[in-house]
Amino acid sequence: QVQLVESGGGLVQPGGSLRLSCAASGHILSNYAMGWFHQAPGKGREFVSAIVWGGGNTYYADNIRGRFTISRDNANNTVYLQMNSLQPEDTGLYYCAADSVESLLRHLEFRYWGQGTQVTVSS
Repeated sequence: QVQLVESGGGLVQPGGSLRLSCAASGHILSNYAMGWFHQAPGKGREFVSAIVWGGGNTYYADNIRGRFTISRDNANNTVYLQMNSLQPEDTGLYYCAADSVESLLRHLEFRYWGQGTQVTVSS
């Protein structure tokens, strides 16, 4: 079992930045991928970014590449999502999730999810 707790959301003006954190606990394997997903109001969850816990390989959705950066701190079991140049369409809940790298590459539903943190981009 893996437990995930997100933090760092909030209200930010367009063009601003936020850094989301995901604290992980439990049995995290080196071949796990830790991902961030975005759910805009009234829409389904969409993949944003992921990082492999052991190797550090990173993956990004095309529409956020260059604006967001994912990173990890293995010593503190924490994954970060640095979000820059935020736009109103980035508004929504951001979920941290974990599962095997295979699940990521095969686009399967991740097994472990946090409760989400709200990001609102508005002037």
